[in-house]
Amino acid sequence: MTKKTKQIHFQDLGLIDYKEAWDFQEELFKANVDAKIENRKADKTITETQNHLIFCEHPHVYTLGKSGDESHLLLSEALLKQKGATYYKINRGGDITYHGPGQIVGYPILDLDKFFTDIHKYLRFLEEMIILTLAEYGIKSGRSDGFTGVWLDADNPLKARKICAMGVRCSRWVTMHGFAFNVNANLDYFNNIVPCGIADKQVTSLQKELNREIDVNEVKQKLKKHFVQLFEAQFI
Repeated sequence: MTKKTKQIHFQDLGLIDYKEAWDFQEELFKANVDAKIENRKADKTITETQNHLIFCEHPHVYTLGKSGDESHLLLSEALLKQKGATYYKINRGGDITYHGPGQIVGYPILDLDKFFTDIHKYLRFLEEMIILTLAEYGIKSGRSDGFTGVWLDADNPLKARKICAMGVRCSRWVTMHGFAFNVNANLDYFNNIVPCGIADKQVTSLQKELNREIDVNEVKQKLKKHFVQLFEAQFI
């Protein structure tokens, strides 16, 4: 597979309701899965799959993955409403997380048959994109054994804090869902959950680490640059 054939449609949806973005993802995901089923039956390529990367932000929302524990949401329905937040049980891996304004959420909908068929490598590439972006801000980050996502001071139990959460779904090597990178996010909302089911670790944001508000568009450009380098692709 040459670099030229690895084209990725990029869209920035801005601030969008979680359910609306989820439905849009499902539509793109289903189109790819259906195309792959059709092509396999015909034993030839009838419909080409399309790769996508979506960036967006969501109004305050908590989402619980398939393997998540509902008790990790520490709010009643009434308190959710009071905080202006919504709650969804969704079809990605992982436990509970929070999305909100000031957080860059990325949804790659890729046909991994066009890249590599290795979900662990795929997750490591998403983490590496965040790690390389943080390095441009002078922040050293990395991985924490046994957990996905990107961490600061991962090897120090007293200081370890998560800056980017990840949860994906993959079927027939087509991906959906993705990452949530805290840039200027209101971290108080994480106090209402057991983030990713991990009770003894903190969360942080780029704003908190640098003690200043960050230009979100600048961060998005850096993420896009590292994404295409890692996946040896180009945006269209």
